[in-house]
Amino acid sequence: MLVRELMTIYPVYIFENSDVRHAAEVISLAEISEIMVVDSNHNLIGVVAEGDLLRRIMPDVEEIIAAGGTLSHAFTLFVEKGAQLAADPISHLVIRDPISVKPTDEVAQVATIMLQKQIRRLPVVDNKRLVGSISRSDICRAVIFNTNRGGEVAEKNSISSGI
Repeated sequence: MLVRELMTIYPVYIFENSDVRHAAEVISLAEISEIMVVDSNHNLIGVVAEGDLLRRIMPDVEEIIAAGGTLSHAFTLFVEKGAQLAADPISHLVIRDPISVKPTDEVAQVATIMLQKQIRRLPVVDNKRLVGSISRSDICRAVIFNTNRGGEVAEKNSISSGI
């Protein structure tokens, strides 16, 4: 099975000149952990990860508590730091030259890469242009819906009558 058979053809992305607030809004609204970053020609520039965003604005909670602060105080600092960084460009958070796959790559190979590197979603690129994305859940869905109850691979586009 090839990536093009499973990939999301409308990947969630932002442009490289976006700010931290926009990146956080899109990640939150789309309920994703990584967002693709493209230039004006939709060429993939990189990826911004939800975890990197949080690490950038998260205060050192242990340090705050050790200094006599509380978790409530730490959360207040977290919110304040987020507000301070909201207008910053995302450029310092972009993972440049991320692992990407092609529409013609084999899904089994992509799944292996995702598991080995602990990546949830990968950009699908054709001649540097972002054409889609593929996630672990896309692959899981394919495995579930392309296998019948006996463990045999079902015919493409057929659905078991027992569903």
